[in-house]
Amino acid sequence: MSTAACMKWLPDFRPTTLILLVSLAWLPLFNLPVLSRVWPEGSGLGSGSDLTVSLALMVLILAIHALLLGLVGLHALLKPIVIALTLIAAVASHFIEAYGVMLDPSMLRNTLATHPAEAGELLTAPLAMALILKGVLPAVVLMRVPVLTLTWRRAIAERLLLLSLTAVLALAAVWAAYQPLASLMRNQRELRYLITPINVLWSGTVALKSRATEAAIPREPVGLDARPGESWGARRRPLVVVVVVGETARAANWGLNPGARDTTPALRQLPVINFSQVDSCGTNTEVSVPCMFAPVGRRDYQDDRIHRQESLLHVLHRAGVQVHWLDNQSGCKGVCDGLPSAMVKEVTPGGCPAGGCLDDRLLEGFQQRLSEAQGTQVWVLHMLGNHGPAYHRRYPAAFEHFTPACHDDDLHRCSIEAVVNAYDNALRFTDHVLAQAIHALQAASGRVDTALVYVSDHGESLGEKGLFLHGMPYRIAPIEQTRVPMVWWVSPGLDAAIGTPRGCTREALSRASAGLVAHDHLFHSLLGLLDVGTALHEPKLDFFAPCREPR
Repeated sequence: MSTAACMKWLPDFRPTTLILLVSLAWLPLFNLPVLSRVWPEGSGLGSGSDLTVSLALMVLILAIHALLLGLVGLHALLKPIVIALTLIAAVASHFIEAYGVMLDPSMLRNTLATHPAEAGELLTAPLAMALILKGVLPAVVLMRVPVLTLTWRRAIAERLLLLSLTAVLALAAVWAAYQPLASLMRNQRELRYLITPINVLWSGTVALKSRATEAAIPREPVGLDARPGESWGARRRPLVVVVVVGETARAANWGLNPGARDTTPALRQLPVINFSQVDSCGTNTEVSVPCMFAPVGRRDYQDDRIHRQESLLHVLHRAGVQVHWLDNQSGCKGVCDGLPSAMVKEVTPGGCPAGGCLDDRLLEGFQQRLSEAQGTQVWVLHMLGNHGPAYHRRYPAAFEHFTPACHDDDLHRCSIEAVVNAYDNALRFTDHVLAQAIHALQAASGRVDTALVYVSDHGESLGEKGLFLHGMPYRIAPIEQTRVPMVWWVSPGLDAAIGTPRGCTREALSRASAGLVAHDHLFHSLLGLLDVGTALHEPKLDFFAPCREPR
């Protein structure tokens, strides 16, 4: 019997009835991840309260969505809104269940800024299946469901009754399990970002509002007092500092760190200084990149403030440093607004393959730029690095060192071993690119003084605790997503160029590398390294401050 024939036997639904049925159906379809948090095996609550809390939470979720649909699903808009939200929820619930992500405003903001090619790697067969089974099929049924057309008086009366009853129902659920429910929500505040589809609507609205506000308001200048230090007057050769912003590299797999397998064979042969304990500003690029170039960093993190203000690069530019940003990812996130910048695909001769440029393209013309450098310059290279889930697309075939490696965009179709192998192969390619950059800097040491710092923006989960990728709220993010690699290299003549005692920069870096540091140190250490004075500079966060103390 056809769907249309089946629908003929259904009674005409009142709009309020449809709202309640849809809200009830959304519970098993999209909200099992949040409900599973209070089930006995993972709740941490007393066994006597598990059932009460579970029922209260289910009633609360049902009431929230009924209130939502009751407020926005008016007259002819009801079915289109229900269908659209069902399709959105099908996609959202897939990523929550498959990768363990939380759809908070930060994640939605990062999603909005994702490069189309990277987004395409997430379009997998399981996503299509989830969309069809949980989204398209229910949508087809909803399109066929007959809904009564009521007079506006009757419609308003029934809608007000629905809103009143669902509000009372929500209050009753909270009252019935207030203590354990309040404790759960207080200790696991991230749960609200699992309630689907209200999580997408709330987080998406906040993210879009934030982006619109930033676009409408010019960035607030910072470091207006920035000035070159005393060493600038005595400088006789060009100075180039290369800042390489890595992508999704985690400390646990970084070969220079204790206990990691050899993912950095090239850097191991070079006189680099490795930092094994570095905490990131955030768990996604949209947060971490602006944060690491901001004076306040993670210790006083305020998202609106950081995205509203100028960055370290603007401060350096104001002091006379020539700044350039070269990007092989999704842009500089406002860090380089108004400053010279380019995308690799725009400046690479012959362009890049359909899958995007590999990170070695960041070094095309590198030696020529060094030979032509004048004055004091900072070059920022933003890598594609280990951006998932398609780790196998981040390195050429010659770097397939660890096998078997996952060659599927759907990580769940590979073993954890294969996923980690592909990830580590991508790290070996990052190692190669960094080593090539340092070799070029060494070759130019006859005419230019140089330094290079590499630091990743955030880490990555590779199946630990059932999590993949990144973007968890920082408060609950596992260390795999927040602990990142950092490496410094300085040329032999750098101390003379910046007015510090011979060998002091390496000594200072070696001392700092023995402790716990953070992205917060980058802003102030680069000011110190380049000898740029400003009231923003905090010596306690500057690795090189001891080298400038009076002796």
